[in-house]
Amino acid sequence: MITNILLGTMMMVLTTGVHSVFTVAAVLMLNRWVHRRDRLHSYESLALISGTILMFFGAAMIEVGIWAAAYLRLGAFEGVESAVYYSMVTFTTLGFGDIILTERWRLLSSIEAANGIIMFGWTTAVVMTVVQRTFAKVLEHFHRDRGSAST
Repeated sequence: MITNILLGTMMMVLTTGVHSVFTVAAVLMLNRWVHRRDRLHSYESLALISGTILMFFGAAMIEVGIWAAAYLRLGAFEGVESAVYYSMVTFTTLGFGDIILTERWRLLSSIEAANGIIMFGWTTAVVMTVVQRTFAKVLEHFHRDRGSAST
């Protein structure tokens, strides 16, 4: 049990590092787009929000891959496809149950599921920040344009 907890904790540290890198990239991208542009058009807002979502999908795929690699290293699965599939189903908390870990490693699945919930919550917070800041910039210009048109 202790081995599972220590290994799961190490995995959470690794995935937190991955998510941190993607968060910094998203914040830098957001600041570049919002603060360096006088006007942010709706299509640019869509591109920024979509880009952020795709970035974090990529982060999730890397994190799933890290978990899958650990399962393979532990000998919990024989093939890459099974390890990735199991990891994806567990990380997203979908949990089909068609593939399970042996009793020796099964505690890892609950740690991975907790890790996934945390990462998806974090992703939601970043995406909502991008949406709010983007729409605030669009509305700022909308109100500025309407104000100058009425005078």
